[in-house]
Amino acid sequence: MEIFDAGKLRKLFRPDWNSSNEDNGSVVIIGGSSLFHGAPILALKAASRIVDMVFFTSPEPSLSAVVSMLKAGLSSFIWAPWEEVDAYIEKSDAVLIGPGMMRFAHESRIMNFDESLKLAYELREKKYDIEGQKTREITKRLLLKFPHKKWVIDAGSLQTMEADWIPDKAIVTPNEKELEMLFGIKIFDSRFKNQELSKVVQEKAKEHKCIIMVKGTETMVASLEEKAIIRGGNPGLTKGGSGDVLAGLTVAILAKNDPFLAACSASYIVKAAADELYTKVGTNYNSNDLADTIPQIHHNLTK
Repeated sequence: MEIFDAGKLRKLFRPDWNSSNEDNGSVVIIGGSSLFHGAPILALKAASRIVDMVFFTSPEPSLSAVVSMLKAGLSSFIWAPWEEVDAYIEKSDAVLIGPGMMRFAHESRIMNFDESLKLAYELREKKYDIEGQKTREITKRLLLKFPHKKWVIDAGSLQTMEADWIPDKAIVTPNEKELEMLFGIKIFDSRFKNQELSKVVQEKAKEHKCIIMVKGTETMVASLEEKAIIRGGNPGLTKGGSGDVLAGLTVAILAKNDPFLAACSASYIVKAAADELYTKVGTNYNSNDLADTIPQIHHNLTK
């Protein structure tokens, strides 16, 4: 399998000196909930460093107040009213859906071990309460209405959807458990005992005509025709929000690039940013630090 290296980043789109507003990409980020309002913010923070315009919208009404406060410190995005989400999707180059969208109403309280196990079981069995059903219905409607758009599907949307809804050439961003849940497979099942995980992932990528980015210490990306491993990173990436930063960077790069290259490049840059932070502070960094480090790393690797 191919090992993705920094040299391939030179294939990425570069803004033209004569370009004007939105020539270099525009994206919509759909996410957030009454509990998880930080996730889409991290995604838009990463995306806003790459593309010309980031539109942020959420089905959660309470987020408008959070956004108003956020604007004081981070003004490089436009808050799009939820009732206008379709129009913003149509006018943008790429869309990210899922960061911070809830699966269960009882995610909003601390769960004990038994409750956590029950939640994991219910997710696997596709059983949702009203919050999960809301996420599921929004995800289904938008994916099926706009199959021609470039999509990154993450987090809550990824965990409540059906694989048959994935638009052609969309990027899905599961970890191994989410991979099992989405595609109805068991990675360590005896049926796959003598098969490499990469072969199983590429089979699903071919079946659903999508790009699958399986996040991990060695991230795997597979499309219909290609597959690659992205190495690097460190335990600091286990902190909450790292996946949201990755999702935001992925949709930003996707706006003006091939989906397979976008997925590989975003993973490589995030891991490189994490490794740069590790040389300075070890694992004592958070997702905001990660998002703030990405612009310099992106520049260094693509110049």
